[in-house]
Amino acid sequence: MRAAVRLAVAAVLVTVTWLVAAAEPPRPNILLIVADDLGWSDVGWHGGFGKTPHMDRLVAEGVELDRHYVQPVCTPTRAALLTGRYPGRFGPQAISPSNRRALPPGTATLASVLKNAGYATFQTGKWHLGSRPEWGPNHYGFDHSYGTLTGAADPWTHKYRRGPYEDTWHRDGMRLDEEGNATELVAAEAVRRIREGAELRSDSGGRRPWFLYVAFHAVHTPVDAPEAFKRLYDGVRFDADPARHDSRLRLAAMVSQLDAKIGEFVAALDETGQRRDTLIVFTSDNGGIESLKNAYVGDVPDSPLNSENAPLRGQKNTLWEGGVRVCAFATWPGVLGSRKCPAVIHAADWFPTIAGLLQLEQGQSLGLDGIDRWPAITGAGDATRPKPLCIVHPSGRAVYQSDRDGDWKLIARKKGPSELYDLAADPFEKHDRAAEQPAVVERLAALAARDAAGDVTEVPADLRDLPP
Repeated sequence: MRAAVRLAVAAVLVTVTWLVAAAEPPRPNILLIVADDLGWSDVGWHGGFGKTPHMDRLVAEGVELDRHYVQPVCTPTRAALLTGRYPGRFGPQAISPSNRRALPPGTATLASVLKNAGYATFQTGKWHLGSRPEWGPNHYGFDHSYGTLTGAADPWTHKYRRGPYEDTWHRDGMRLDEEGNATELVAAEAVRRIREGAELRSDSGGRRPWFLYVAFHAVHTPVDAPEAFKRLYDGVRFDADPARHDSRLRLAAMVSQLDAKIGEFVAALDETGQRRDTLIVFTSDNGGIESLKNAYVGDVPDSPLNSENAPLRGQKNTLWEGGVRVCAFATWPGVLGSRKCPAVIHAADWFPTIAGLLQLEQGQSLGLDGIDRWPAITGAGDATRPKPLCIVHPSGRAVYQSDRDGDWKLIARKKGPSELYDLAADPFEKHDRAAEQPAVVERLAALAARDAAGDVTEVPADLRDLPP
């Protein structure tokens, strides 16, 4: 009898222990990768010209985020991604590419919240939320940072445009001069942090999780890559014009270099036994740009034939889909299965999504615009977005809202007529239905006005006399 009681008590204790363990929130490593100016049709999994076998495999094994939205340009997307808030909430300097400080000092970021939760936090690559050291990543929650404080840099000289921010390469805010290709250097730093991450321990001696934000300069202008990646396209003729062919070849090579570096990240995770403990999220900061001049310090030529966004309409710096709907995926073996996610997800959603996954206290005072999309990403919840999505741009605002009559998108312009599209029937925005649906236009215009009312309309006083 006593033996039976002891067995019963032991069974209860095991069950209670299991329930306690089961109730513990997951603490995965988080590898957040952001490409720069990557076009919708630059990649293999969209049938594009770029050879991207590593990312193609990750997409096939994980969740393809088919309707992942961002801001039309870089600084605003990065602000939304790291704060969970729309960039207009911080002032006009945060809704355009800028060298001025985008976020007020002390702004809660994904990095600072994760750091407070015990994560080690690292950033490598492009910052573009303030080009002075005192505005850099180390002041917004990152233990260590490396790369450029500015928005871009020549891949060989590592220099920005001529002027006060020309020399921008740094480590932890301290100026640094290094030889080598920028994409290779940024990736090598990331691989080093991944390998070090396997040895991190918490105060209690257990595994300490890490957050690594890899913000590539690729494939932003100046567009170039080492010769080994150009040789992947031997025999391919992109255009009869030599300058246009060379331009597209450099872009294709840079896309493949980006892909190869992501392959190295996965290999490092596998080799250190961290792959199943790591959530990988990949996105671009905006759509691709189809042709452009090179304004940066170095010898890389212009790019008369650059990215492709077809069949999406528009490109970087526009509110059409080609500017704001981007290549994206998420992968976490054993947790995220293979599927295409049709849910509308925005860069600002990642803050509340990750905080929700980790069961972190967010606090109402943060005023997050993003929402937790983990149920939609996993397929366990409804893909329908429970609140409208608003994307701000100096020219106006795009508003997305679905109802039983359509998957509506309004582009409310400050100058000129508004445009209305039913993306369910017309995903490539060929038919403006504003004249046919005045009630829908009025309803979404009211949502745009309500969203605009939450924006800061003046540049902060301490930034007004500084160059943009």
